[in-house]
Amino acid sequence: MTDRPEWTQLTDLASRRLGGTVMWASDELFAEKENLVNPWRPRHQPETFGPKGQLYDGWETRRHREPGDDVAVLRLGAGGTVTGVVVDTAFFKGNYPPFVTVEAVAVDGYPDVAELSTRDWDVLVDRQPVTGDAENFFIVGSARRYTHARLTMHPDGGVARLRVHGEVVPDPRLLDRDALDLAALENGAVCTGCSDEFYSSPGNMLAPGLAANQAEGWETARRRDGGNDWAVIRLAGAGTVRFAEFDTSNLKGNAPGWVELSGSTDGQEWFELVPRTRLQPDTRHRVAVENRSEATYVRLDIHPDGGLARLRLFGGLSDQGHAELVRRFEES
Repeated sequence: MTDRPEWTQLTDLASRRLGGTVMWASDELFAEKENLVNPWRPRHQPETFGPKGQLYDGWETRRHREPGDDVAVLRLGAGGTVTGVVVDTAFFKGNYPPFVTVEAVAVDGYPDVAELSTRDWDVLVDRQPVTGDAENFFIVGSARRYTHARLTMHPDGGVARLRVHGEVVPDPRLLDRDALDLAALENGAVCTGCSDEFYSSPGNMLAPGLAANQAEGWETARRRDGGNDWAVIRLAGAGTVRFAEFDTSNLKGNAPGWVELSGSTDGQEWFELVPRTRLQPDTRHRVAVENRSEATYVRLDIHPDGGLARLRLFGGLSDQGHAELVRRFEES
């Protein structure tokens, strides 16, 4: 089993779950380009053939008989800085590309592919060899913010997934500082630690939209020690929480019995935001927060175990929180 770098725990900016999409590909005769951003691990059923050959949960192009490379252009689900890239060739054993290049660019608005082609792209991964049927890890560590990525296969073949791991850097011009979800991944919130993520990551609670199933939320193992599970979230910026939403949708026999929420300015000293509150299975609970103390972090305690589909913390940024958000955007 491959040891995964720590940076793969960072947000996949390209994931369909965050809103990423594959805008265009030079060819997709064998398998569709959209598979590149599927959030689940690649799947495969050998000897399952369609009219164009073996079915793959990935992007696969025809064999080249003339010089040239195959290219796919992606719009990231959220703009951000890139720490590392994963080119996953799972199940592509005799038909993976020998080399790949990954580039990125930052463009305001919603440009089409023709407009993107006129821009200067930064090279994140410069024509590197890849191994078939494997996750190929490439560290980037760029401090720049990007909105689009471009994958080139030299010359052709198949790639199951392109993961672009990094940190979301939202555009402050597109946020209402006085009314936003301070725990939203797309606004820059991130989970910094948890007690357990046996079934699924606590970062899932911060994803956009409603969870379609149990796997799209956070779920822990069953505790047998008398303790409770918890997760810490760094908010989009320092601010005050006015309403909290604890969503147990899809969690019917494994929802927590109770929940608590605490705030902190430094992640060390905590104060109460929501006292221990009973939860119901498969339900969205909206709770008013009386304590309007400024927080940069929150700690979610679930009793004794279980999980949440989504955590929403509606409120506003403080002057300091807004200034920090603007600084991050301008410096990237």
